[in-house]
Amino acid sequence: MPDNRPVDRRLVRRSLQLLVGLFLYGIAIALIVRGGIGAAPWDVLTQGIALHTGLSFGLITVITSGVVLLLWIPLKQWPGVGTVLNALLVGPSADLGLALIPADLPLAARIGLFVAGLVLLAVATGLYIGGHLGPGPRDGLMTGIHRRFGVRIWIARTAIEVVVVIAGWLLGGNVGLGTLVFALAIGPLCQFFIPRLSVRMPPRLAEGTDAGTPVGPELEGSVDPSEPTIDSPAG
Repeated sequence: MPDNRPVDRRLVRRSLQLLVGLFLYGIAIALIVRGGIGAAPWDVLTQGIALHTGLSFGLITVITSGVVLLLWIPLKQWPGVGTVLNALLVGPSADLGLALIPADLPLAARIGLFVAGLVLLAVATGLYIGGHLGPGPRDGLMTGIHRRFGVRIWIARTAIEVVVVIAGWLLGGNVGLGTLVFALAIGPLCQFFIPRLSVRMPPRLAEGTDAGTPVGPELEGSVDPSEPTIDSPAG
């Protein structure tokens, strides 16, 4: 009987990375939101919807993820277990963080929260993407548009996030300097952490996951592993 223990240990690590990464992702979102100097694009939309519905930030995040997953259908995208857990777990984790982190702190403290949240979100991204168990809902929307219509990945991402941030701003979401800093900094930070936290996969699994998505740190599947493609919060 073949010895599968190395594969089992790898799967355990991938699963732990996924769960820890998604939990920290939600906490990172809460830190950025409590920073109050501008949220990331998808969180601006979530804040705007929350202002008009009275629903919690985390619940709206879960609902939004579900709606985004429905958009995968015409794009012929298939979710992995990581995709489903992403949609279900990031929102509650963000609500927990918002309940524990005080609001209306002095500006210096809020800047510290924002910076800590930005770095933590990049680490969390590296953990959950590095587990190779399926991209986040918003990742799949972006790459699905790329594959389905031949739109360049950066154009798809930029178009989606411009629409999202404008809609969120019109609804009353917090757009500020932090929004711009996030847009400029999150890519390089994730590029640093994803390769370092990625679980090395054997060649026979390196062709793709059971969700039909690439297993390397990149999500587009056609870029160098040192240039991963990631989305905004709650990805």
